[in-house]
Amino acid sequence: MNRTAHVIVHGRVQGVGFRAWTHHQAELHGLSGWVRNRRDGTVETVLSGPVEQVAAMLKACESGPRGASVAHIEHLADEGRVMVSDRFEVLPTI
Repeated sequence: MNRTAHVIVHGRVQGVGFRAWTHHQAELHGLSGWVRNRRDGTVETVLSGPVEQVAAMLKACESGPRGASVAHIEHLADEGRVMVSDRFEVLPTI
């Protein structure tokens, strides 16, 4: 069974390699989706794949890379409108 999680990570998550770390971790977990910085200082990501792998990735995001300080993860309502490709991408800042 697959799951798609669309989240925003709050805290000190920009300028610490969070996007690159997320990209690498998502590939290790076999996930597709994307990650991007937001102008408000948060990081937004969509993670799609097997339920267990998405859960493990979300758990990893609670800490993030060395240098990050995650305050909380905001889970956005996912109504099936989040489209992802078959790979994981780093998108431009919005």
